[in-house]
Amino acid sequence: MLKLKLTAGAVILAFGLPAAAHSQIYEASLLGSSETPPINSAGSGIARVTIDFDELTMRVEASFSGLTGNVTASHIHCCNPANITSGVAFGSGTLVGFPTGGTSGSFDVTFANMANRSIGAGNWTANFFNNLGGGTAQGAFDTLVAGLNSGKAYLNIHTTFAPGGEIRAQLLPVPEPESYALMLAGLAGVLAIARRRKQQA
Repeated sequence: MLKLKLTAGAVILAFGLPAAAHSQIYEASLLGSSETPPINSAGSGIARVTIDFDELTMRVEASFSGLTGNVTASHIHCCNPANITSGVAFGSGTLVGFPTGGTSGSFDVTFANMANRSIGAGNWTANFFNNLGGGTAQGAFDTLVAGLNSGKAYLNIHTTFAPGGEIRAQLLPVPEPESYALMLAGLAGVLAIARRRKQQA
């Protein structure tokens, strides 16, 4: 019987080493059932956060409809486990420009200079900035990214019906297409090696 031995090189070829990421997307559906405790809401939508590590920007997108109450605010919260409410991290008061007063809407804003103190003054909450971020914009940015990477950050929309949040998206990393391509290419390489060895045997 032919036994295929995978060398370290073959394993690396099969699964690929992750390329240096210059940006990362996090997204999830906005649902009342994702709130803690769950909210009986017909509202739904999608939220997406894109971190650009080269430009140090954070793009926040949201689209929603069917809310029971009118929007009063929206924030990004961090950094407790998914089933526990977290304090507001970003969007002191509310995310700047987020549509309020209605039951549907969309939002797409890119926040620049995320590691610069100037943006921290108006967007980071004081508690998150000082206590979790160590009092620096770089620290707050790094802490939020760590929370996003571990599924401990979420965006939610607060309304007159549910002041604590009517719908919520527990943001999760979206694998890059390049990672899938590397994995598939590596797997094809391993299968080709196995085929050749079988023919030789």
